[in-house]
Formats: sequence, structure tokens, C-alpha cells
Amino acid sequence: MPETTPKGLTRLAFGGDYNPEQWPETVWQEDVRLMREAGVTMVSVGIFSWALLEPSPGAYDFGWLDRLLDLLHENGIRADLGTPTVAPPAWFYRAHPEALPVTADGTRYEFGSRGAICHSNADYRAAAANITTRLATRYAEHPALALWHVHNEYGVPVSACYCESCAAHFRRWLTDTYGTIDALNEAWGTAFWGQRYAGFDQINPPRLTPTVGNPGQALDHKRFADATMRENFVAERDILHRLAPGIPVTTNFMTALSQCDSVDYWAWGREVDLVTNDHYLITDGRRTHVNLAMAADLTRSVASGAPWLLLEHSTSGVNWQPHNPAKAPGQMARNSLAHVARGSEGAMFFQWRQSRRGAEKFHSSMLPHGGTDTRVWREVVELGSSVDSLRSIRGTRTRADVAVLWDWQSWWAQNLQWRPSEDHDPRERADAFYEALYDRHLTVDFAHPEADLSAYPLVVVPALYLMTEAAGNNLEEYVENGGTLVVSYFSGIVDEHDAVHDGPYPGALRDVLGLTVEEFSPLLKDDRIRVTGPDGSELTGDVWSEFVVPRGAETVWTYADGLTAGHPAVTRHRFGEGSAWYVSTRLTAQGLDALLGRAADDARIAPRADLPRDVEVVCRTGESGTFLFAVNHTALDTKVPLDAHGTELLTGERAAGQVSVPAGAVRVVRLDG
Repeated sequence: MPETTPKGLTRLAFGGDYNPEQWPETVWQEDVRLMREAGVTMVSVGIFSWALLEPSPGAYDFGWLDRLLDLLHENGIRADLGTPTVAPPAWFYRAHPEALPVTADGTRYEFGSRGAICHSNADYRAAAANITTRLATRYAEHPALALWHVHNEYGVPVSACYCESCAAHFRRWLTDTYGTIDALNEAWGTAFWGQRYAGFDQINPPRLTPTVGNPGQALDHKRFADATMRENFVAERDILHRLAPGIPVTTNFMTALSQCDSVDYWAWGREVDLVTNDHYLITDGRRTHVNLAMAADLTRSVASGAPWLLLEHSTSGVNWQPHNPAKAPGQMARNSLAHVARGSEGAMFFQWRQSRRGAEKFHSSMLPHGGTDTRVWREVVELGSSVDSLRSIRGTRTRADVAVLWDWQSWWAQNLQWRPSEDHDPRERADAFYEALYDRHLTVDFAHPEADLSAYPLVVVPALYLMTEAAGNNLEEYVENGGTLVVSYFSGIVDEHDAVHDGPYPGALRDVLGLTVEEFSPLLKDDRIRVTGPDGSELTGDVWSEFVVPRGAETVWTYADGLTAGHPAVTRHRFGEGSAWYVSTRLTAQGLDALLGRAADDARIAPRADLPRDVEVVCRTGESGTFLFAVNHTALDTKVPLDAHGTELLTGERAAGQVSVPAGAVRVVRLDG
């Protein structure tokens, strides 16, 4: 079995991307001195260095990297060494312009940014394998090497290419997937609009068409693009495994970033030795710490619950959003330790020293333009000390309360054109349900729809338009055996080919939910609909409503107005030993809380009324003990109750019955026993 923890790293990872090639070598000595002052344990190097390592075809210069790795080793700093295949050199594109990707409308991108790659191009694949082989051969035994970092953020900014090389590769992939053209025609429903193919040679990628193209073709092309990137990762990984055994291999994910929805991380999680993630706060007016928690929970879930590593986040503001505010004092540490609470084995940043040139020169860093006489630097040094004090949590696992189903391929299908309402955003529903669970102080595992769910008393399906028959059977078995299920609207509608399940909506779920849906009734923009309960309670919905017909389910809330007035809005179905809830409109946060409160009662999950809003409490457990993380995102001091006595690791103080958590701070209690 490959190693899954960075070699030689005996503490939590703390550091960031280090790009010394941007600076004279005279600066390197100062860098490592300051790294030691800050408590840096590992840095990522060489990720964008192909043009320096191979300045012309077949001519190599490893001297600078030799000196860098030696310097890091002499100072006790481990190296996460990149294969620089995200940024081929200018000379490569001059020799192989066809390696630049082509958009669906036929435009070929130019050299001058990053990630401009046709992943089907044979010349790119050969060149990537060559530079990876050279690096592995040279550095396999280097004492600084802890981790291999293949490529960078696959799928950002380009995942799919529509050139002739990709067309030929797509045809081969379809042939392997379907075997016969008849099977493909059946899966894609090509009888519609006369799109039937007589052979695989007639198929192209879903390039620009006069109106909407075939959704089955578009969905399969997304699968193909993802699989093609993954093929290239696996090719590099296998070279590294062969030439540098004992060194784990990773590539940095971006699990919860909607801009990176072209990657099926369930599949990628099975291919890396260590799951790593990049996370940046999206400053859109929402509570950014909730998305942070969601990203950490999702990354841990992609890692099958095992410890993972936050490989990039920011010390303060970024540079690529419309508005890039600085982080408040203390927020960097709070963000970092919130990731650690949810399973990360450290906190890494982009980047170590802030660049003076290039596209990201205004992106914050550990060592800012202002140097060491800055708030950010002082907070970095303080955080390094805090991270070091938590070394005993290494290898422990975060304990979850509930599961949320999540499937990237369902997002792909849902977001194709011509759906009942453009206002229904499945990712918005996932965020909303997660936030409602977060506000009930429940720690979430995410799960693939076909995964074993038996460990969870409550499973939530916020948006799962595409659901296989196997997934539907899995949910039936889960509820039948005593689980509590909550399903939101427009779920279970189509199969893996985007074909509507045979029979009434919601095909894959109608038996477990005990109902059918005769018709969708999306609402116009800004329309609202009232939903009332027999106890006089009133909820509000928008975007969506349905004509729901109970087939064994009981009505809990009813539409009070609109076209669906008098029809069930929220139902509950006793099925076997468990129960299944269905909500057929987009409820507000208040409505979701009311719904999840009822479902949590079914699941016998006790409420956490003793915890204030925006104070999260998460536990990590393992052979080294049980560690309670209390993260206070509020402006008020608070006290968090404890079930046992313990020692607070950041201050060294004893805690009995409760732990005091100052405003904006984090406390980590190692419980006795």
C-alpha cells in the first residue's frame, strides 16, 4: 500500500507554496530563517517551474532546485515537490500549438496564463511524463522530500477541450463505454430530433450548435473530460510510485468551489494517496465560515473519513474576486483551525512570500510586501505556534452526526440547458441545507448516493436530480432499516444518461417517499407561496412548487395559495422501520430549520440548545485521545459545556465542565480518559 502521510513529517503541516525562482538566491537564506521563526514545517515547491527546469527541449537545469531542497533540509523543512505539468513552457507550445485547448465555439486559447492544456494531446502527455520521470529519478532519495504534488488544481481554469485530438479520443472513450453504437443511441435518446448515429466515427464533442444539443452527449463529454484529466494524473502518479516508492502522491482539490464543478472528486479521491484541498473564502455577503466548514467536511468525506490536508488557503484577502477584503484580526487562525477541527492535518497557504510581479501580486501571503513589521506576519508566527501545540491530534478522525448526499455528476446533469426553472440552483439548495444543519450544531459527512449510509441516523438529499437505480435502492434499504431521510424537490428524476425514470416523478424515490408528483409548477421570479401546518405554523417557499399526490405518505404542511393550493407541500412517509420526508418547494432558512427539527426528532438526534449560533463544536478522536474543538465566530465571549474534564492545548489551562472561548478565538480541549 502507498504511504498516505508526508514522509518525515512528525508534526502538523504548516507552511505554503514557496516560489524562490521569483527572487534572487540571496533572499533564500532570509526566507528559511523566517520560516523557522514562523514554525514552518513544509513548503510546496516547483509547481510552476517547468520553464526553469527544462529551459529548452531536452536541456535541463536542476541546479537551483538542488540547492533549494538542500537548504530546506538543512533547516528541517520538508518539501512537497510539484511536477510542473500545469504550465508547459513557451517553447513547448511553439513546437506543439495543437496542445492548446479549443473552446466549444472553435476558439483556440493562447499561451500566457496557466492550465491551458488539451489533456488528450499526445505531445503534452509525452512531455509531462518525461519531466515527471526526470524529477522522480533525481529526487526520489532526497532527504527533504515528503510529498509529491502532481500538476495543480485540475479543471481550473480549463477542463474540457473540443479540438480534433479530443474528438478522436472522445470517440474511443465512447466505444469503450458503450461497446456498440446501438447502445449509445439508446442511452442518448438520439431518436429525438433525428440525431441517430450509424457509427462512432460520426460523433464529435458537443460543439456549438444552433440551439440546445443532446443532453446525453453533453453529460458524457463532461465525464470524458474528467476521466481524461484523471488519466494524466494517474500516469504521473504511477511514474512517481515506480521511481520514488514510499513517497505519497497527491494533487490539490478544490472540493466545494462552484467554479471547479467539472471534477468528480469521488473518483479522484480513490486515486490519490493523500487527499489535499485548496479553499478560499467567497466574499459574497454570506457567512464565509459556513462554506469553510462545508468545504472541510466535503474534503474529509472524499478522503473516506481519513485525515486530509489543507494545502492552500489565504492569510488575508485574495485578488481574483470583484471585492477582496482583508481578513479581520484573528480570522486567519480561526479559519485555519476550523479546517483542522474537521480533519485537516495542518494548515498550508498560498503563498510564502508575496509576489512583486505577475497576476497574483495582490494575493495575500505569509510574508507580505510589508515584511515582518505587519499584523499578518505576527499572526502567522502566532498561528505556527498554535499548530505546533496540536501535534497530538495527528491521525485522529472527525466524528460526524449526519450525512448529506452529494454527487458531482448530478450537478453536471442538472446544470444542462432547458430545465423547468433557471432559478432552481441545486448548489444553492446544498448550501442552504448544510447551513441549516450547521446552525443545529450537527457535524456533516457527505456521501455518494450509492455509499453505505447505515452509520447515520439522518440522511439529507438537498438536490439530486440524477439518481441511479442502485442509489434509489440504497435509500430504500436505508429507511427500511430505520434511517430518517429528508429529500428536497426535483430529486430522483433521471437516470445516469439523463433519461427520465419510467413512471411518475420522482422515479427513483417515489416508493420510499410514498408519493408521486403529477406536475412541476415552478414559480415566477419574486413570487412567494405560503405553506401551512395543522398546528397553525406557516412557512414560506419560492422558486418551485409541485402537485404532490400522497401514496402512503402523510401531509405535514400544505400549500395555502398559488396553483398548488390544497396540495401537500411537505410530507412524511413511514417506510419499514424508518421515515422519509419530502419538501416540494424552496423553503427559507426558517422553514428548513422547522423541517430538519422534525426530522431530527424522528432520528432521535438531541438538539444542542446550549450552544450559541456561530459557535461550532467538533470532535476528533483516535488512539491519542478525544479532542474537542470550539470555534467562536462571534464578537462575544462564550462558554462551551464539556462532558468531561480536560486540558486546553493552546493555553495549557485545565477545563472542567466547560471551556471559555473568547470572541473570535478557538479552543482545543484534550478530554481526560
